[in-house]
Amino acid sequence: MNTNWSRNAFVYLLILVAGAALFFNIYRPDEAPQQISLSQLANAIENGRVQSVVVRSEEVQVIMSQDRPPLVTRREPGVPLTKTLVGLGVSPEKLAQVKIQYEAPGNTSNWLALLINLLPLIFIAGLFFILFRQTQGSNNQALSFGKSRARLFTGDKPTVTFDDVAGSDEAKEELREVVEFLKEPQKFAALGARIPKGVLLVGPPGTGKTLMAKAVSGEAGVPFFSISGSEFVEMFVGVGASRVRDLFEQAKRNSPCIIFIDEIDAVGRYRGTGLGGSHDEREQTLNQILVEMDGFGTDTNVILIAATNRPDILDPALLRPGRFDRRVTMDRPDLKGRRAILDVHVRGKPIAPDVDLDAVARQTPGFVGADLENVVNEAAILAARRNKRAIGMAELQEAVERIGMGGPERRSRLMSPREKEVVAYHEAGHALVARLCEHSDPIQKITIVPRGGAGGYVWRVSEQDRVLVSRSYFLDNIAVALGGRVAEELIFGDISNGASMDIQQLTTAARAMVTKYGMSEVMGPLQFGQQDELVFLGRELAEQRDYSEEVAEQIDAEVRRIVDEAYARVHNMISSHLDKLHAIARALLERETLDRQEFEAVFQAA
Repeated sequence: MNTNWSRNAFVYLLILVAGAALFFNIYRPDEAPQQISLSQLANAIENGRVQSVVVRSEEVQVIMSQDRPPLVTRREPGVPLTKTLVGLGVSPEKLAQVKIQYEAPGNTSNWLALLINLLPLIFIAGLFFILFRQTQGSNNQALSFGKSRARLFTGDKPTVTFDDVAGSDEAKEELREVVEFLKEPQKFAALGARIPKGVLLVGPPGTGKTLMAKAVSGEAGVPFFSISGSEFVEMFVGVGASRVRDLFEQAKRNSPCIIFIDEIDAVGRYRGTGLGGSHDEREQTLNQILVEMDGFGTDTNVILIAATNRPDILDPALLRPGRFDRRVTMDRPDLKGRRAILDVHVRGKPIAPDVDLDAVARQTPGFVGADLENVVNEAAILAARRNKRAIGMAELQEAVERIGMGGPERRSRLMSPREKEVVAYHEAGHALVARLCEHSDPIQKITIVPRGGAGGYVWRVSEQDRVLVSRSYFLDNIAVALGGRVAEELIFGDISNGASMDIQQLTTAARAMVTKYGMSEVMGPLQFGQQDELVFLGRELAEQRDYSEEVAEQIDAEVRRIVDEAYARVHNMISSHLDKLHAIARALLERETLDRQEFEAVFQAA
């Protein structure tokens, strides 16, 4: 192997030199001596500007008396240079003042010129040599298209273990069997047990599927092949299948080991939906994966772990027993899981004594592991920007708001006093209704400082993770969304477009209550409409209506009734507490931001 590497290195070096020579041969700078004629040389000698002349065969090099570069001319063959110059009018006295030297012509320059002219041919020949070598070494596919692009991580120095993965205790328990099988396969073989050949990790993006696969490899101490599903597919038919074969051959040579395919839905979708029919490249790649997974011998300790966030579009043959016969769900972490994930990410970082990670975990419902890692990283960046030596609670809360609201505060955004007052009453309306509604989430912060695409916002955080959502919770959320619009109408007698996002959210919630959750007393416990999707595209395109036009009118009327009743309820609620609305708005105009305690103090004092 070292001999081949040395020979290839020598060839590449030769090609590099030839290419450089070709470049300088074509683009070399204009450093050649300037050409002059014999008559010009005669005039220069007659004027006393020539110091010496060197004659090499027919080439004549002229050295001027001043600090000028040498000049070159050619003499007539067989005729002495002095005779030619005298014939051109140079006086013998001037000619005697010039030193004339005769040198024998050398062959070095000729050989050098020949070599420079041959180097481009060597360069082209070297390129053909590399092309043919690659063609012969990769199953007649140029540039190794058929070779697997999987990255191999050795297991002797694990970088990730189960201690680095938090918030997924059930998934870790499921995968501990895989680790134990890779460490002690004879224990299972003695009882006639068969370990699952494939493990499918399913969960939303950012829940740690790739990290969990690396932890399995680190715990077992075996090689780990990592590749993305999209790296199998090329424009040439058959290349993806060739890469699959090469990947599994490498895995068998390194067994026991783990193959991890990220985003397997790129090649594992339903067959028969592509544009190319049975000759579609993606389907050929999937067929080869199915064959390789089902072709494992009983003594081949190779486990395939795949990750996807779209298990519904995978081909059924991929999920049958004997292939991916175990599914591990990586769900969004609960409160306890988020707290454990924060502990992992703050490990090794300087944390201030005022930091309450339990409070941060409560303020981040719905956040996945990647989001929480980003929270800690953003907090560290903010602390460094503020020249602090430790990450404080203020930085963590600012990071949570940045990620949750989509950007930093935009204090440079200029608003007129009138607009600022409208935003203050708008947010005060949201906050007042949220405080008066029994089933609304508690308020954590109110601000009229723009952030992301919002001119202000009311930040509400649930005290606990919600698994079941009641009808009362939906109705209270619709009421809170209408609070800003109603407050503008009552105070200013006009409305603005600031409630556009609120209207979109409440309309979606009201329609879902009627058509999806069966929470309408008029329509009853029925579901209307099916969200069909095209498997080839893997996304929902439109709702398939399975109801009549008469039912559609009833649905629209019921959605309108829910929103109208909520509007009347909010209108009556704010009208009865106008003094509290004015107090909250005045506090926002003075301070711009109110936290939970400050808002409660203003509400109780009004």
